[in-house]
Amino acid sequence: MRWQSQLLGGSDLGPADVVNRAVALQGQNLPAVLRALALRSRPGTSAADVRAAFNSGALVRSWPMRGTLFATTPEHLGTLLWFTAERIHRATMRRREELGLDDHTVGRARDLLLEALGTRPLRRAEVLALWDAAGIPTAGGPGYHLLLHLAVGGHVHWGAFDPDRPEQLLTFSPVYAPADPEAALAETVRGFVLARGPVTEGDLAWWTKLPRTVLRRAAAAVEDLTTVEVGGAAYWMIGEPGPARTRGAVLLPGFDEWILGYGDRSLTTSPAMFQAVVPGRNGIFRPTVVVDGITVGTWRLPRTSSRAAVEPVVELVEQVPAAARRAIAQAAAAWPHG
Repeated sequence: MRWQSQLLGGSDLGPADVVNRAVALQGQNLPAVLRALALRSRPGTSAADVRAAFNSGALVRSWPMRGTLFATTPEHLGTLLWFTAERIHRATMRRREELGLDDHTVGRARDLLLEALGTRPLRRAEVLALWDAAGIPTAGGPGYHLLLHLAVGGHVHWGAFDPDRPEQLLTFSPVYAPADPEAALAETVRGFVLARGPVTEGDLAWWTKLPRTVLRRAAAAVEDLTTVEVGGAAYWMIGEPGPARTRGAVLLPGFDEWILGYGDRSLTTSPAMFQAVVPGRNGIFRPTVVVDGITVGTWRLPRTSSRAAVEPVVELVEQVPAAARRAIAQAAAAWPHG
């Protein structure tokens, strides 16, 4: 069911529609999220197609729920920040104080940035240089925190790509305050469940960082939310479970929603497998190999100075039958996303 919800077999959707359906997808690693969106989209979709969706403004990247970047849509970003911005600012207040970012400094940084963005979008290095030149030091944490703080405040987001470099440009955020916040939050809950189900209430609370009482009220307004039992526990889905479909093997990028979309990953990833995905719990989530809805290994691209396409190197953790090994080999040989 999660394989189908996560669109691991692809879909007939474009990248922006994939994100709109899921509300937001993990985006702290930019190359990874481009791959994650491409493989969930219609056949033949490339990372270039995903970049085009950012360039058009259909997709944005920001910090909508915590100090983690997500790819989302302008509308979903507005809804999420409506509910989360104040909580994020409260949670990061002590860190701002430790970095010497008082209200006056933050206000100066905001005004300088917004004035500069009135001319054109800026690269990260340009933003930091702007603040440094104005006597607002950015090294060692203040620069990153100012970017996060101003994005959470709804002023800016990462948007179109620099035509000369593989990085996004910081730009103004449009104002997308939801007309009906409660209805918008119910839509958010529905999208989370639709694109990841079966999920628990705990998964949703972990992902949004919102109070469970607020989330339960929103979930109660989702008319097609249903409950299924998995291993004796109650899980949410949208609609009734459909018949099992042919799945197969797929390579997923690092920091993928397949792992990071859940507070509890035990349904699809064993403890030994999770240790291999995040060695030493170092916060770096490696690319994974998934077979029929179970995470069975990791993969990497070999280091090479050649620009020619290279085949991913697979490292299995779980025991898999010969047929699954063949499917994994075929998926690796066909991996198109670099």
